[in-house]
Amino acid sequence: MTDTIGFIGLGVMGGPMCRNIATKHAGRVLCFDLSDAARAALADTKVEQMDTVEALAKEADIICLSLPGGTQVLKVAESIAGSARQGTVVVDLSTTTVADARAAGQRLVAHEIGFADCPVARTREAAQQGKLSIMVGAPPEIYDRIRTVLDYMASDVTHGGDVGAGQVLKLVNNMLVFANTVALAEMIVLGERAGVNADTLLEAVSKGSGDSFVLRNHGMKAMAPREFPAHSFPAEYVLKDISYVFDLADQTGTPLPAANQARAYYATAVENGFGDKYFPSVIQLVESDAMEKI
Repeated sequence: MTDTIGFIGLGVMGGPMCRNIATKHAGRVLCFDLSDAARAALADTKVEQMDTVEALAKEADIICLSLPGGTQVLKVAESIAGSARQGTVVVDLSTTTVADARAAGQRLVAHEIGFADCPVARTREAAQQGKLSIMVGAPPEIYDRIRTVLDYMASDVTHGGDVGAGQVLKLVNNMLVFANTVALAEMIVLGERAGVNADTLLEAVSKGSGDSFVLRNHGMKAMAPREFPAHSFPAEYVLKDISYVFDLADQTGTPLPAANQARAYYATAVENGFGDKYFPSVIQLVESDAMEKI
């Protein structure tokens, strides 16, 4: 019998992920979101709109979450725990703290509901194309159960270990992206002030050992042209994710001085009015007088 898949949270990443599931999955696909616009964006698919989290949880065999953070995940997990059938599996695609992932898993497992933390990496474009990278924390039997669903959304899936491992991998990934973006911003501005066009600089570096995902995506598409699209991942969200990194650093007794310097950049960006702008706009901070505050 084909599983019924539920999807809760149809935002910037969740909407495209749900669309891919609806396109590729042979069975029923249910969804819930508080936003009328987010629900309307899937009106041209077979997705069935549900009125509440609880109504969705009663009918779904596998429930995917794409929510803003740990607070929301824990709240929704509580609603699912009281509504879903035993044997249901929750796939959390959100980015949370490792502790919140494990707490959500424990809460659900107590009701005989499986749980996997499966945060996603890459861009909204990758979400639309079904080419995300998904990092998974789950027992092997749960991972095997959900692998097909993950493949609907991703071109790369990595099983990192038990619950919480997915968030560890995601936080490491994100911190490297945020720090790389800061370093690239400085080098673009340095190159420009020394007389080299940003496009030329990035093209040259992309052919050498300085090449990176950040250079090809954030550098070429946003930083060089100074184009920062609305409704993209903003600096204030970066600070949230970095706070999760430092929660884990505190728990493990790991000093992170370089990451702390990157955190200072984004904190200064938020303080100077860049909080709601796409985070590669940190290059405009590098160009500003506010650099003296870092």
